[in-house]
Amino acid sequence: MKKEKLTIGRSDIIDLPDLKIFRVKAKVDTGAYSCSIHCSDPKVTGNVRKKLSFTLPYFNGKEKVVFQTNDFSERTVKSSFGQVEKRFVIKTKVLVFNKLIETEFTLSDRSNMKHPILLGRKFLMNGFLVDVSKFNLSYKQKKKLK
Repeated sequence: MKKEKLTIGRSDIIDLPDLKIFRVKAKVDTGAYSCSIHCSDPKVTGNVRKKLSFTLPYFNGKEKVVFQTNDFSERTVKSSFGQVEKRFVIKTKVLVFNKLIETEFTLSDRSNMKHPILLGRKFLMNGFLVDVSKFNLSYKQKKKLK
């Protein structure tokens, strides 16, 4: 039996529970392959056991929150401007439509963007159809359930 796809709009308000980040704006972008999250100051420390630290600014009303992880990689990606750059990649779970979906996020400076998070095709392949005339469908559903 074929699983029915969920309709997601051009943007939504999502949760990243593993990072304790809630109600953050995310843009849905079918032109982007991967997901991206706004961060600053990404640094790798340690010689043998490498650790990535990065700052996620202005989430949850706090000015800055520093995160650290051993579970990361580095990848070459092409930015929306066509520039090839190296970015760090982390995995975390996204809560949308009451479903927890693990996905990868590249860390990038999105300070000039309206939405701190971008959800790309790799995430959308988890059973979503995009309706650009709609927005915040998951968030509206979550509010109804409360």
